[in-house]
Parts: sequence; structure tokens; C-alpha cells
Amino acid sequence: MTSASTILIADDDRAIRTVLSQALGRLGHEVRTTGNAATLWRWVSDGEGDLVITDVIMPDENGLDLVPRIKKLRPELRVIVMSAQNTLLTAVKANERGAFEYLPKPFDLRELVSAVERALTVSVARPASSNEPAETEEQLPLIGRSPAMQEIYRVLARLMGTDLTVMISGESGTGKELVARALHDYGKRRAGGFVAINMAAIPRELIESELFGHEKGSFTGATSRGVGRFEQAQGGTLFLDEIGDMPLEAQTRLLRVLQQGEYTTVGGRQPIRADVRIIAATHRDLRQLIRQGLFREDLFYRLNVVPIRLPPLRERTEDIPALVRHFFARRMARACRSRRSIRAPWSGSNRIAGPAMCASSRISCGGWPRSIRKR
Repeated sequence: MTSASTILIADDDRAIRTVLSQALGRLGHEVRTTGNAATLWRWVSDGEGDLVITDVIMPDENGLDLVPRIKKLRPELRVIVMSAQNTLLTAVKANERGAFEYLPKPFDLRELVSAVERALTVSVARPASSNEPAETEEQLPLIGRSPAMQEIYRVLARLMGTDLTVMISGESGTGKELVARALHDYGKRRAGGFVAINMAAIPRELIESELFGHEKGSFTGATSRGVGRFEQAQGGTLFLDEIGDMPLEAQTRLLRVLQQGEYTTVGGRQPIRADVRIIAATHRDLRQLIRQGLFREDLFYRLNVVPIRLPPLRERTEDIPALVRHFFARRMARACRSRRSIRAPWSGSNRIAGPAMCASSRISCGGWPRSIRKR
């Protein structure tokens, strides 16, 4: 247990302030609470507090806007952000602006106490944040506020400022490429390109040329130099989809890139430095493929630095209404762009909500066999 500390809490919900004050007080901490950002800022400016816990939406100021001011004034003071706006964008913004931890509401009290203990004891080096990406809600690639998706958002937010290799696993249609694109679009390499290649869609004899490029005359039909996906993704992100279908020969060359940071084109001799972030994805059990001799174990561990498992929709059915509203809204937007009218018995604000509620009810009651794609 940590020694007694002073914890500053800002939340406009009196019940939450009371619960946190009692829980942290029982641990021996001195707790001061307020319902607005102005009072919290005054305490911080006066040098008070060893830890800050703040809500995002408060009457006088957005808590996320307060975080960078706190970090500029007192860089050593850690901030835990909690919010009912449980989206990927909220988690990313909290991380980029210097929050030590982000907790979605409603939160598990034990999880918050654990975050407090870590914030008061663990020494963590935070990566410097870069320019923030566009942040309109409509641009968000991931939909859902279930506990399973909240955990994924938190993992993704921690990865945005890094170049760590990521392995995304999940059934077909669970959104593996969407996650990869989110890591790129909100990450430090967003200025570079996002290049995706599906290992299962390319003939085995062409995979090495597709990945690494080829020189003129290196094989029959190579009438000119070909640029590979590694070169196209230079400075950006290379997404290797269905990595479990990569031939063993190509696996060996990919392993060399991960080990040495360079590659050669097919038929080439000059090493080329690889400046890419690699994100791989699969719906297959790679450990089973390793046992069968179909996938290199050393390559698996090089790719599986940060594993992310995407749950199928049947494991997060509470996200179905939000997904249905999203797809109805997108359909309506497409209809408006094509200047077609959609006649329906509902009108006004219920134009989307009416059918969305009916559809989500039928899906939730009838079960959902696998993926979001099978909508």
C-alpha cells in the first residue's frame, strides 16, 4: 500500500465524489473534492495535491482541456481521467494530453483504486505527444461502449505514441483492419501512408515480390523494377492481413526485416532500410500452425509484441443498438448524397431512431452468429 497522499477529485456528480472520497479515505489518503474545474485548477496552481482525478464534462470546463495545463504547470503531478463519453477518441485524447490513466464510466471501484496505487508509486516514462488528429465523432472507425471495447480503446490509446509491433486476432468481420487503421490514423506515423496487403489474396509465388519489390529481369515477366509494399509504406504503417497464410519462404524474409530492420528486393543486392510500423492480423490460431510446422515460432514472437483480441459481436451484444444507429445514419447520408428520398412511416427526429430500435431489438433477441460484417 502507498503512503498517505492528498488526492484532488473533480466531478460534477455528487454521488461519484462521495463514493471516491469514502473509498480512498479508507485507504488513508486525504481527499478533496469539487464539482467544477475552476476549483481544481486553483488547488493545482497553489501546489496542492499528489494526484488528480477528473471528469471530462464539467459545468465550467472540459477536463481534457485542463490536463495539458496541469502537466505544463506541474509535470510531475499525475492525472487520472474518467468519462462517460466512452469512445476511442476520448481515450486517445486523454493519453495524448498527458493523462496517466483513462477510466470509462461506469468504472469498477477496484480498478480505480488500482490505478491510484500505480499513479502514486510507479515510475512511467510517457512518450511525447504529437499534433492531435482530427477529432470529429463521425470519423471514429470503431463503434461500441461495451466493457470489451473499452479495454480495447485503452490499449489502443497507449499504443498511439509508440512504434510497437501489434498482432490483431479475431474472427472474420470483427474489424481487424479498422483497428489497424485507427492505430495509424491516430498514431505518430499518421503523416505517412497506410498500406495493407492480404496474404490470402496473393498467389504464393508473388508474395515476396509484392512485399519487397523486384528488380528488372529478376524473374520471367519482370520487365521493369517493381515497388513493394515495404517501400510504399516507408515512413508509415504496413498492415499484414491474414499473416497465417504467408508462405514459409516469405516468413523467413519478413523475420529478417524485423530482426535487422532492412530488406532486399527480389533480385536485388543492396539492403534497403525499413522505416515502417508493422501491424499483423489473423483469424487463425497461429500457435496451432506453429505446432503443424506451418508458421515460424520466432516470427510469431517478433509479431506478437502487443496482442489484441477483437471480440465477436455475440460477446458484446450491448453494442448492437449503437451499431444499428451508425449503419442507418450512414445509409441515410448516402441516400442524401445521391438525392434520393426514403419514404417511411416515421418522421422528424425518429427518422433514424425508429427503424434502428426495431432492427437492434430483432438482432439482440435473435442472436448474432459472428461478426459485425454480417449485418
